[in-house]
Amino acid sequence: MNWRVIIGIAKTHLFTKIKQTAIAALGVTFGIGSYIALVSFMTGLNGMLDDLILNKTPHVHIYNEIEPSKEQPIDIHEAYANTFNIVKSIKPKQTQRKIHNALPIIHNLSKNNDVIAAIPQLKTQIFYISGPIELGGNLSGIDIMKEVEFFNFKDYIVKGTPQDLLNSDVGILLGSGVASKMSLGIGDRVQIRTAVGTNFPLKVIGVFQSGIADLDNVQSFVNLRTAQKILGVPRNHITDINVKLHDIDKAFPLAKKIEGQFNLKAIDIKTANAQFETGTNIRNLITYAVSITLLIVAGFGIYNILNMLIYEKMNDIAILKATGFSGKDVQYIFLSQAMIIGFVGGILGLLIGYIISSIIDKIAFETEALPTITTYPVNFNVWFYLIGISFAMVSTFLAGYLPSRKARKIDPVRIIRGQ
Repeated sequence: MNWRVIIGIAKTHLFTKIKQTAIAALGVTFGIGSYIALVSFMTGLNGMLDDLILNKTPHVHIYNEIEPSKEQPIDIHEAYANTFNIVKSIKPKQTQRKIHNALPIIHNLSKNNDVIAAIPQLKTQIFYISGPIELGGNLSGIDIMKEVEFFNFKDYIVKGTPQDLLNSDVGILLGSGVASKMSLGIGDRVQIRTAVGTNFPLKVIGVFQSGIADLDNVQSFVNLRTAQKILGVPRNHITDINVKLHDIDKAFPLAKKIEGQFNLKAIDIKTANAQFETGTNIRNLITYAVSITLLIVAGFGIYNILNMLIYEKMNDIAILKATGFSGKDVQYIFLSQAMIIGFVGGILGLLIGYIISSIIDKIAFETEALPTITTYPVNFNVWFYLIGISFAMVSTFLAGYLPSRKARKIDPVRIIRGQ
């Protein structure tokens, strides 16, 4: 089998019907180009939305949940041991929000090979007071540099720097909503009132914006030690521990282990964001479904064009077989035409898809909800391009296979007699 001759005949057929060849190649080109642009943009958008949640959400969140007592005094009384007891108006058990033995627990978690970091926090409800304005909100004492390192906290600081909070014992990082409502900026003073009525003056050293308005309207941050001073509690007073893992899939078993070992509430990231993850999966499913549909439509276009090409090339096929070409040679000629169309159209499709993706990536995207995002997110994953060119070659091969089998079975004697 002489492949040089087969490829030469295939190219001759394609160039003699250049319009049909161009239409078939453009079908592949726009199919692949649309696939690349769509999947790059949609996965980039999904990645951005995932990051907004995952960057701020610990893989395991540990806290001491206040809940009703599961065991009542009557349950342990011998006289009522074998009776069915009904207790009304059950009240929560007397407990504090702080985590008992928080520092030893953090030390224990830090020795776990699956854990990257275990970071303490102190959360409390407060009132912001500035002149006659008084707003309710939440204050979190954090280790700012660890939050920056492990949870990308710096990406949400729109005014000021993490170092400003680190270097100030009386500094506060206000949520953008709080700062806007109270007309506060960097350098201004704000009073913090705790639930027990203690006032504490703080200086605004920065503004953060998470993109979630309900959070930005109430939340603020100070150093962990500053929060402990405001509440008048010792250094071991911690209400929350945020854990980050090497493998997010190990969050659920670790959360269950922590609950059983330390008698605390531990929520893994997938449980905390189950609805969001479902939305992401649905968006990805729609993206890939539409993309594959575009490629299949392009494949049917190639099939129709090659089918018509065979009918127009009946005489050529008869001559080829009469001059010694076998049915398999004829089949390879038409398969070669399909593969050439797929390769050329696929390469052009990748180029067009990349150009469109680059244009989208440079379009300005400004919104107050997402201050750190300046352009539309695009995912330039090389796998999308490999999948695109592979699908182009496979789809064109399948589109050309059936017509090429038909050409292989053509009887040259009947065609010549018909002439």
